[in-house]
Amino acid sequence: QVQLVESGGGLVQAGGSLRLSCLASGRTFSSYDMAWFRQPPGKERDFVAAIRRTRRSTTLYTDSVEGRFTISRDNARNTVYLQMNSLKPEDTAVYYCAAKYEGGILGSLNEYDYWGQGTQVTVSS
Repeated sequence: QVQLVESGGGLVQAGGSLRLSCLASGRTFSSYDMAWFRQPPGKERDFVAAIRRTRRSTTLYTDSVEGRFTISRDNARNTVYLQMNSLKPEDTAVYYCAAKYEGGILGSLNEYDYWGQGTQVTVSS
């Protein structure tokens, strides 16, 4: 299994930027695809971005963050990042890091087996 710890959340004004980090540990880390989900206040958890744990590093984004957010990974540090630019108030949510064994559907919440505790991102108007 894999353990995930998120960090980097905070309070920013609209138009600002944040970079979230997800540190992964555990066995066979390189075999896992990684993703970010978010849960706005009073709403369900939704897909944000994902990246495969391969050299090719195939990525996927939800439409609302395309062009503003960038997911990346650093294999040497066992870390996945989410760079968030041009933040909007509707981006306010608890952001969760997730992992699944490689080869499945990146954007499907039900396919992810491991989750971090989440980090709060708040964007003010």
